[in-house]
Amino acid sequence: MSSKKPVLKNDDEVELIRQSSLLVGKTLAELATRIRPGVTTMDLDRVAEEFIRDHGAYPGFLGYNKYPNSICASVNSAVVHGIPNDRPLLEGDILSLDIGVIKNEYWGDSAYTFAVGEVSPEVRQLLQVTKQSLYLAIEQAIAGMRIGDIGYAVQTHAESFGYGVVRDLVGHGVGRNLHEAPEVPNFGKRGQGMQLSEGLVIAIEPMINMGTRNVKQLKDGWTIVTADSKPSAHFEHTIVVRKQKAEVLSSFELIEKAEGLLA
Repeated sequence: MSSKKPVLKNDDEVELIRQSSLLVGKTLAELATRIRPGVTTMDLDRVAEEFIRDHGAYPGFLGYNKYPNSICASVNSAVVHGIPNDRPLLEGDILSLDIGVIKNEYWGDSAYTFAVGEVSPEVRQLLQVTKQSLYLAIEQAIAGMRIGDIGYAVQTHAESFGYGVVRDLVGHGVGRNLHEAPEVPNFGKRGQGMQLSEGLVIAIEPMINMGTRNVKQLKDGWTIVTADSKPSAHFEHTIVVRKQKAEVLSSFELIEKAEGLLA
């Protein structure tokens, strides 16, 4: 994570980040049509890489800090950074897919957690609350507000359901690099932290656990899992701070259509 001062983006740069971010949404939607019991995350990884390249972009995660694949695919108790593998998905699993692309030298970054077949009501609620917490956070991303306001919105909503808010991993600035300043935690106090300025592009990404907030890293050096092995959900949008209302540069619309959530 960069410790440098955040670099505000002009409208041309925002548009390039939007193009990359929308491609992430299209890629996730393409994968959504394939997520079902029996499919492997390695299958999805291959589809994603081909889709991204076919759209004139590069799968940014591939080779990033020596990461071996194009997508992060985290199943059930895996919070983030799961490496695709050949284990078939099972009915009732949840799958968090995090994808980054580079197009025209700018990054797009977004994540979505999918139900594999029918999931339990408890897990369904976890997904709903995590997505809700993302949008509540985005409402706080207005010029003049502070980083702590974003984290507070996530934390208070998720914790009101008894969930654990991961503190070891944070959102971040986005631009020519995947991880730019500032860090954007999913916890915090209102009115605290860096003041938000128009043109600041950040990825807000609640990572919410059904149980403890504590996590650990597996021996593969990448996968982060919940310490109590309970499920975790992850939703992420790349947004730009504006004066009246944050502008969401990524999109879940095609994903939700693919899931059958929208008519």
